[in-house]
This record gives sequence, C-alpha cells and structure tokens, in this order.
Amino acid sequence: MNQNQRRCDLHTHSQASDGMQSPTDNVKLAKQRGLAAVALTDHDTVSGVAEAKRAGQEYDLEVVAGVEISTRAGGKDIHVLGYYVDTDDEQFLQRLRGLREAREERNQLIIGKLQELGLNISWQEVLDGLGRPLEPDESIGRPHMADVLVKKGYATDMRDAFDRYLAEGKPGFVSVPRVTPKDACNWIRAAGGAAVIAHPGLYQDDELVRQIIENSLPDGLEVYHSDHGPEDELRYAEMAREYSLIETGGSDYHGERQGVVFHGDLGSKTVTVDVLERLQAAAKKVN
Repeated sequence: MNQNQRRCDLHTHSQASDGMQSPTDNVKLAKQRGLAAVALTDHDTVSGVAEAKRAGQEYDLEVVAGVEISTRAGGKDIHVLGYYVDTDDEQFLQRLRGLREAREERNQLIIGKLQELGLNISWQEVLDGLGRPLEPDESIGRPHMADVLVKKGYATDMRDAFDRYLAEGKPGFVSVPRVTPKDACNWIRAAGGAAVIAHPGLYQDDELVRQIIENSLPDGLEVYHSDHGPEDELRYAEMAREYSLIETGGSDYHGERQGVVFHGDLGSKTVTVDVLERLQAAAKKVN
C-alpha cells in the first residue's frame, strides 16, 4: 500500500471562499494524490462542505467538515481551524454570517485604499474575475483582489501583489473588528468541533502564539504547513507537545493562479490518519 493512503491534508480551500477549484475538484485531486482523507476549510463558511461530502462518497475518500475562522489578537489577524463541526448548527451558521459581513466591509475598504493609491481597480472587476456568479454563503478574499492586480499589471504574481499591497503592514491592508481566537475556539466547540490554531509561523511572534494557546485552550496546533520550514516544524511540534495539543497539518491549498500554486499544492503537507482520530475524540468531548 502506498504510504500516502494513510495520510490526509487537513487544510484546503475551494471556490466557496478564495480557492480556485470546486469542492468536488479538491476531493478528486486528493483521491488522485492517493490520500486517505481531505478537509475542506474555507474562510468563514461551510457552504462547500455538503458538495465535498457527496464527492467523498463518489470517490471513496473521507471528507472532514472544516472551517477557517478569521480572528484578531495582538494586533494581528489570527486564523483558527475547526474540524468535525456540525454544518447544520444554526447558531454556528449565524456566527459565520456575521464574520462574512465584516469581511465584505473590509473588502470594500481595501478597494478604496487601492484606488487612493492610484490603482484602477473596482469591486465589479473582482466579482467578474470569479468567472461565475457568487453563490450564497461564499466569501471573497484578498486572493481575488490580488488576481485582478496581477491581470492589470500592478503586480507580477500573487505573492508580489500581497508583498506590495495586501499583506499586513502594506498600503492596501485593512483590518476590521474581529472576534478573538478564544471566541472562535468556543464557537467551534459549541458546534461540536475541535479547534486548531492555524499556521503559527505566519504570525512571526511565538510569544503571541503562546498567549493565544494559554487563553483560548485550543485542541491542536497546525505544525505542518506549506509556509513552515523544517525549523518551524520542529519548534511548533515541541510547542504542541508542551501544551498537549494535537499536531495537525495541511497544504493550505488554494489552487493555481497565473500558473502559481498558492500556498502549497494539495497533498504537499500531510499528517497521518491517527490525527483524525484524535481530532474526532477531542470534538466528542464537548458533545
């Protein structure tokens, strides 16, 4: 048996948020890569999970219902992953709707900032860039805007668009009031799920990560991520063990834009299926 058949990618995005592929395409690709399971973790929405689950039945692949919640702490945007959440929990869905409304407000402010910088970009161009109608409960993110910036020649590629305009601290960055990581962890638990602090290396502040862990009491830490180097993985694996957290991992796959895969290719960062068992056990503790 291929060892990949016992591995899973626990961080992927679809067209339900800022990924390029449908939930079905993500599942199909995970099957082609020989994985045992894949999680769909779109930003502030679970609208793609039902389709992904149907595809999982078709392709005989386990699909984990997930989400990635946008929060704010220590002056930084912090993301919290939720696994095995109840996607029919009305309170949880209402809370996610509130987050998407804040995201929409932020998006409009970003467009305004880019226009103030002299960039000829409109919200309609961002929507047109989808190439399809925006479905209910889907969310638009910065990668959609980066895509337009590249197409209009304001940036050479996605990474350049973020480095020039959209990343934290850059002239087009906007932060709106968000919930705390502790709120997100509590919401995920209330919806029957397990909470994990996403890609700690991106925050470039390990003391802040420790404060979030101690205050929010998550179930896991995303040790393995496409933007983590070997030293990061060792450091966060040690941190996870120190706090008795589940060591999770995933590619943060968003698909391909302008020929570049952003952050990493599906299946490029994986964990073994026993991690799923631990996440399921953690989720069941609150049920």
